[in-house]
Amino acid sequence: MADLDLQFGQIDIYLFDQLLRGRLKPGMRVVDAGCGSGRNLIYLLQSGYEVFGVDADDEAVESVRMLAASLAPHLPGANFRAEAVEHMSFPDGFADAVISSAVLHFARDDRQFEAMVLEMWRVLKRGGLLFCRLASAIGMETRVRQTAGRRFLLPDGSERYLVDEALLLALTRRLGGALLDPLKTTIVQNQRCMTTWVVQKAKE
Repeated sequence: MADLDLQFGQIDIYLFDQLLRGRLKPGMRVVDAGCGSGRNLIYLLQSGYEVFGVDADDEAVESVRMLAASLAPHLPGANFRAEAVEHMSFPDGFADAVISSAVLHFARDDRQFEAMVLEMWRVLKRGGLLFCRLASAIGMETRVRQTAGRRFLLPDGSERYLVDEALLLALTRRLGGALLDPLKTTIVQNQRCMTTWVVQKAKE
């Protein structure tokens, strides 16, 4: 178990699934949009990926730089940037994959949510993979209480921006992307729901 923790850390299990399917391969350029302290990057840093990350929290970014320095010292510290997801400094079509785990549900409102999604899509190259895991109302529609717009109070006491199936499918069509997997939602013992949204950008 200790060896697995050293190799993978506390990686999101659904991101791990993408690794097992070969959708994320060594050598790919991966941007973690909202990387936090880097819990999803430990394996990537050790396995030959070209890793980048952004987070609005300066201290979190510094922690990721230290992590990268120990696991992948060849990567420049400038790969990890203190930036908001909706204002990333990477050029268009920069990344083979963009990952966003437990980030989008912190959006203040529709405007910020859309800005974050469109920015991640801009950074993604044609044919690239967008992986998002975020809170949703799917399966718990009667257990959440609306506070404003798409922000809801969850049974676990947190307040989140919640998506639903219709929104994610409409957004996929609007982006011109294609679902690589059906939407998958985990209900955490009537406390909250987390949905996995995996989209491929058109190759042409």
